[in-house]
Amino acid sequence: MGFKENLKAELAFKNILIKELASISGVNRRTIDNYMREDGSIPSADAAVRIAGALGVTVEYLINGNEQNERASPAPFPDSRVVLKNMEALNKRDRKIVINLIKSLKDMEDSEKKAK
Repeated sequence: MGFKENLKAELAFKNILIKELASISGVNRRTIDNYMREDGSIPSADAAVRIAGALGVTVEYLINGNEQNERASPAPFPDSRVVLKNMEALNKRDRKIVINLIKSLKDMEDSEKKAK
């Protein structure tokens, strides 16, 4: 995952709009839009630092998904943060249902791989 994907995931996780990020970071909205395009550019170091600071993450996390103190182990996929955030809002019974569903899906995937 690169800057664009990690930035999108972090915005979704924190429920922040691009225009809000632009206001908080001081980076022009069109510039941020450009970073998020399919063929978008990579930000300057200054812009990356301001964006990371506004989001409360490290530049390294935005660039490669790793936190500075976790160089050896990659960060979980960006969607996992959204899942965790929403899991916290569920009651204990519903969390257990979601966990069992995930386990069942994983078991099905493993079975399909073995069948091939």
